[in-house]
Amino acid sequence: MKAHDGMYIDGAWRPAAGQDVIEVVNPVDEQVLGTVPAGTAEDVDAAVRAARAALPGWAATPPAERAAHLAALRDVLVTRADEIAETVTAELGSPLKFSQAVHAGVPIAVAGSYAELAATYAFEEKTGNSVVHQEPVGVVAAITPWNYPLHQIVAKVAPALAAGCTVVVKPAEDTPLVARLFADAVQEAGLPAGVFNLVTGLGPVAGQALAEHPGVDLVSFTGSTAVGRQIAAIAAGQVKKVALELGGKSANVILPSADLAKAVNVGIANVMSNSGQTCSAWTRMLVHRDRYDEAVELAAAAAAKYGDRIGPVVNAKQQDRVRGYIEKGVAEGARLVAGGPEAPRGQGYFVAPTVFADVTPDMTIAQEEIFGPVLSILKYEDEEDALRIANGTVYGLAGAVWAADETEAVAFARRMETGQVDINGGRFNPLAPFGGYKQSGVGRELGVHGLAEYLQTKSLQF
Repeated sequence: MKAHDGMYIDGAWRPAAGQDVIEVVNPVDEQVLGTVPAGTAEDVDAAVRAARAALPGWAATPPAERAAHLAALRDVLVTRADEIAETVTAELGSPLKFSQAVHAGVPIAVAGSYAELAATYAFEEKTGNSVVHQEPVGVVAAITPWNYPLHQIVAKVAPALAAGCTVVVKPAEDTPLVARLFADAVQEAGLPAGVFNLVTGLGPVAGQALAEHPGVDLVSFTGSTAVGRQIAAIAAGQVKKVALELGGKSANVILPSADLAKAVNVGIANVMSNSGQTCSAWTRMLVHRDRYDEAVELAAAAAAKYGDRIGPVVNAKQQDRVRGYIEKGVAEGARLVAGGPEAPRGQGYFVAPTVFADVTPDMTIAQEEIFGPVLSILKYEDEEDALRIANGTVYGLAGAVWAADETEAVAFARRMETGQVDINGGRFNPLAPFGGYKQSGVGRELGVHGLAEYLQTKSLQF
């Protein structure tokens, strides 16, 4: 166990204001990996003041120079990729191969995309007798979750820095170690002091202090819809801009013409990825009544193959939450065809890969975000019924459509009330905007749309 000291403020590691610490636990063996300081309002104030002081200089830095700094940061992340993957595996429990490919690989790609975008984006354009100028919104508070701990930091920090903003990050208390690695990478890459700052701590203390701080111009939060509402209310009191990436209950719609085996197998893989701890996971599989029984059989067989291939969920509280939802599904009449509420191991926060059949749209497991390796399979009568079910939740973050005819799939996807839809297993694109409709959030991340969240528009008339 290692005691990690200090907060990264104004380009250096500085002692925390308080003495309290947070224990970081390995979810595989339930052993304490180390401790980090539990930040206070005083720590947050110091970080925001540093970001505020650094803002004029960074905002005035030419975009090409900001791009060069981001490219240098990406290069450092590349050299530290193995360390990043091993750290995420230790504190999140993700299998190492997944950590290497996703938890380390995706942030590197995103950082590189913003290095390129900062160098090419038109921050100014002429329209009629006006020049429309885009400038940084100011100091950004980035409050990030534990499920993709480095990706969510980079997806906020990289566009903010590209825009000319300065940043204070408050990472999730379950996975702060990779955030500290990122701060070391920022320092190694030579970014100016105060441009990036890191305060570890608890959400109700450090997170709330950061969201409330009058020196913050924008709060970018990824997490639960309940906490997102609280942050939006805080920001509203100061008329402060927010970007919220919240929950999801995404539908995987398999139209009758689709390759059923492929659609089901990819759908199962999507739900089990990262132990189901993905806000955009396709946790509702919609299948036409004529192919429903076959789909259930395929899904049960596919889920059974995962077994020990998925890691644990992040902590004991999350394990209890997911198992509680499984019990709720059984109590409401859904049929278990794989997995169940029993813990598959005596140690670690594991949940069995679980599949429910005979799920109706009004059931709790079809409406609420579970955030674990749990799939609900629902039956539909025709395309209009499928659309009604797909759109029938308070969420609208992601989804999928499968059909033999791509045109048919696209036509259905255009009618879905959701921010991102994969067509016949379309690949992740770090340049495409990511964000939700309805209670899945406000704003977009990634690519040019993600950059726009951190910009303020000014027009000059001549």
